[in-house]
Amino acid sequence: MLSIVESRDTDLPHLRELFLNERRRTFTEQDISEFELDDFDKQTQGEYILTALVNNIPVGFVSIWMPNNFIHHLYVDVKHQGKNLGTELLKAAILKTSFPITLKCLTSNTKAVEFYRKKGFTEKSRGNSSNGTYILFELTKEVK
Repeated sequence: MLSIVESRDTDLPHLRELFLNERRRTFTEQDISEFELDDFDKQTQGEYILTALVNNIPVGFVSIWMPNNFIHHLYVDVKHQGKNLGTELLKAAILKTSFPITLKCLTSNTKAVEFYRKKGFTEKSRGNSSNGTYILFELTKEVK
């Protein structure tokens, strides 16, 4: 049974592990030995976090920098990918924000780039970061 809730303190250990594991699995072109468990707390500080729960166990999350309607992170545990959880997290995020919604996605993360394009995000620009080239995406209407 899927539910999406505001992040709770009891979710944090699961979310820290999920964030660490999925980043290590996804960003293999980076030095994954530098990724740490407390990166979740550092990178989501001050953000609004929604958690996807399956049978009350956290299996995904979206973090949003609310002042700019900017989706900073969206991760789903690999065992739960392909089950529409990312889409449901996006829909829940939209209900908490206003349009336009933006996010950045590394071009090397081809699975995520394809996902955001399928959901109706359009490319606004490209740039470079210390982690590589990224696309700035924007969404101006409901998710597909």
